[in-house]
Amino acid sequence: MRNSIKRFSILSFLIFTFELTEAQTGTSGQSSGFWIYMLLAAVILIIFFLVFQVSDNLLAIEAGKSGVDNGRRNFSILPSLSDIFAPKVADYAADKQVTILRQGHDILLEGAASKAINPGITSSRFAVQPQNFTGISPIPKMEVEVGAEVKAGDPLFFDKKRPEIKHVAPVSGEVIAINRGDKRSIAEVVILADKDIKYRSYESFDLENGSRQDLVNYLLESGLWPMIVQRPFNVVPAPEDLPRDIFVSTFDSAPLAPDANFVIQGKEAAFQKGLDVLSKLTDGSVYLGLNAKGDTPPAAAFSDAKNVVVKWFHGKHPAGNVGVQIHHIHPIANQDKVWTLGIQEVISFGQLFLNGIFDAQRVVVIAGSEVKEPSYVSTYLGANIGELVKNQLSSDHVRLISGDVLSGTSKSHDGFLDFFDDQITVVTEGDYYEMFGWLFPTVPKPSISRTFPGFLFPDLKYKADTNTHGEKRAFVVTGQYEQVLPMDIFPQHLMKAILVNDFERMEGLGIYELAEEDIALCEFVCTSKQPLQKILRQGLDEMREQG
Repeated sequence: MRNSIKRFSILSFLIFTFELTEAQTGTSGQSSGFWIYMLLAAVILIIFFLVFQVSDNLLAIEAGKSGVDNGRRNFSILPSLSDIFAPKVADYAADKQVTILRQGHDILLEGAASKAINPGITSSRFAVQPQNFTGISPIPKMEVEVGAEVKAGDPLFFDKKRPEIKHVAPVSGEVIAINRGDKRSIAEVVILADKDIKYRSYESFDLENGSRQDLVNYLLESGLWPMIVQRPFNVVPAPEDLPRDIFVSTFDSAPLAPDANFVIQGKEAAFQKGLDVLSKLTDGSVYLGLNAKGDTPPAAAFSDAKNVVVKWFHGKHPAGNVGVQIHHIHPIANQDKVWTLGIQEVISFGQLFLNGIFDAQRVVVIAGSEVKEPSYVSTYLGANIGELVKNQLSSDHVRLISGDVLSGTSKSHDGFLDFFDDQITVVTEGDYYEMFGWLFPTVPKPSISRTFPGFLFPDLKYKADTNTHGEKRAFVVTGQYEQVLPMDIFPQHLMKAILVNDFERMEGLGIYELAEEDIALCEFVCTSKQPLQKILRQGLDEMREQG
């Protein structure tokens, strides 16, 4: 409709300008008669345009109701300018229905990893961290003590609010520490791993004939249930919840993220089995988001997956975020509950049903400008970060990040990978003051602002640091968030609604569709230097408490 108004306004302006010009130059009666006919023709043209536009809008409405809309913004009798000048998708997706995302921004950083497993990098300590699970009791009920011997899959603790959900050991070995945080909360349960991992075994489950409730109980008993994330709120779902749909993104567009095609190698059967399991957990669909922008096509395990609905996306970051994909496939409405999983979590599901074990093996990428030889490592969930980066850093003045630079968590050398992370990013610590900022020529910096000349070199990779290049300022309206968030949401209005605890406005502005990773790029471009991810989490927690 917005495009229609623009077209009509341009047409009317051109006709008015043309008539005004001719009225100043034409003085004869014959000329006046000619322009009367021209005015009549213009009126007829405008009427025809309005009828055409009404028909066009009705067609779009009916397409949405009948479900034949292919997800494009302009479902129309004639293609819009945005469709005509749409970016070219990769050849392997040329015959697919592709959702084109025009908002976003790719941050190209130095330190991308080579696609090879470095066998010389290992970790002997692993931890499960209760704070990785939103909403869990800060002091869960422990089932082990320091000195206890556990197998991979043995219960470590459970939430006092929902004791049926078990959090289990990712490896076998000895529990060497139960570290506490603020107010005596449990921060980490640390395990010194055996050289040869021993697994708790589970009886096979008949996926074809077993009931959904039996399947849920099996997943609860095995410890896999906490790997499911429920939106809204990014929480572990209650066992009695039935998701509308389940979503899996098969690519990560964040800076220096692991290559999914490399991660899936050799695990194709487990991934497909995991998808088969997920299809039994919902009456809706299991959606698989695929990348139509990459230089290489998605792995066959993704593009040829069964028991799923495949959706293709083309765009800059955050195109790979599952929240963005949900928004363009089937948005979260009030009272909706959808589940999401990562690729490696799906593989763990498949391994349980193929081999009868809790397999928490993870392929983790160690990347960043301060890593000597960025590479991949085969380890287990919750590995110790200091051991993984030992002898790998080019400097001691660095920031260790569990996750990516936009939404990851700062860690010390004694810290551990967060539960859902498969990436360690190492960048220079930005603890210096830069006088006059952008007024003086400096080394290239990643930015969307054209104050810096980096936009002239779209393929330039940057050596970034953690300096914010400014302090927190007044929360002004700039329109920057809308440039990088490919969702029909006004994030700045939403953030302000959260700050004033306007629950009705928060709900109306789409808070249920967002998680921290979705708003992370907005925080990066924010002129006001507002902690948007922290604000969003505050709003989500308040909405969850309100019920």
